[in-house]
Amino acid sequence: MRTVLTAEKLWDGSSLINEPVIVAEDGRIVSISNRASAETSASGNERVHHYPGATLAPAFLDVHTHGAAGHDSMEGTPEALRAIGAFLARHGTANYLPTTVTASVDATLRAVEGIAKIIENPALIGAGGADERPVALPVGIHLEGPFLSHEKRGVHPPELLLAPDIRLFDRFFEAARGHVRLMTLAPELPGAIELATHATARGVRISMGHSNATAAETRTCIAAGAVSATHTFNAMRPLDHQELGILGTVLTNDSLYAELICDGIHVQPPAVKLWWRAKGPERAILITDAMTATGMPDGEYLLGGFPVQVANGKATARGVLAGSVLTLDRALANFVAFAGAPVDQALRLLTSNPAAMTGLCDRAGSLAVGQPAHLVAVDSAGKLLTAIHNGEPVAA
Repeated sequence: MRTVLTAEKLWDGSSLINEPVIVAEDGRIVSISNRASAETSASGNERVHHYPGATLAPAFLDVHTHGAAGHDSMEGTPEALRAIGAFLARHGTANYLPTTVTASVDATLRAVEGIAKIIENPALIGAGGADERPVALPVGIHLEGPFLSHEKRGVHPPELLLAPDIRLFDRFFEAARGHVRLMTLAPELPGAIELATHATARGVRISMGHSNATAAETRTCIAAGAVSATHTFNAMRPLDHQELGILGTVLTNDSLYAELICDGIHVQPPAVKLWWRAKGPERAILITDAMTATGMPDGEYLLGGFPVQVANGKATARGVLAGSVLTLDRALANFVAFAGAPVDQALRLLTSNPAAMTGLCDRAGSLAVGQPAHLVAVDSAGKLLTAIHNGEPVAA
């Protein structure tokens, strides 16, 4: 079936196009043009979806999410990733990095091995063809733990945190069959710089976080290959005018990407604006850090293997923030409201920036002829109007 999508604007991952016309056939994009050079009249074999006043953009990429819809990435099963992916697709996310949480070595090995099988065979979760059900696909794995700081561990179980270890990392990497794409690491830990160098050589992006690092320790990790910061402001040494620490270094290093959880809980709106001014449209990345309770009623849920209480949109364990129940579409609308950013710039933070940081530009973050027709339509306030999968609107 041939589908035509039109709107007021299109952010295609690199530029802004006025009055776009996107034609998709058999779930893939066959042309991108504008109304001045395209015919949009419908025929018997063509459906037209028009979004007046809206901006079309690539579907989102979430590089830091632990779960949703009652399931956790640590389960590593087709059932879990099918439920998570179906939920994410309804909220505009087409690709994501299932993110681990500090757990036993055996539990982590089982999780990454299970996720890797699904990355290599999307049919296991009912994906892979033009007539597939709308489901977001895992395109890599984010290891968050166990190489984190005890001082800034957040809710990661202290008894399971480990010193950076190249041999253990290699066990994780091999179990994941090379699909570890991102790893959070505390730069100040003994062995962290050696591990950062080794993992970078294997194609893994290093994100600094859950860290009490000084500015000097942070700079050393950047020199060893670190490219990003994990949930900026959260689980980091606070900024001090005499010792900038990891936070000050992240905010003032123009080459470094930086994640942010924009739910109004983890980071207050004025700090979001500060982060935006520091990182700008080239290096800022919005994430969810979502957990099992995302899309579920208030109650008690598991993050990895420990209980988390969720009430009024806030997830905590032992009184400490424990991930979020945020979706990327709400993160986008929040960010536009908090930072006053133009929508076309804000869209970079969920599309081209995370794709560039993770080296996934061939899989996500942009739109081009031949690619799957996975898009979003958003209004001028960044609110998601509809997610589009294989050229067709996704039912909410």
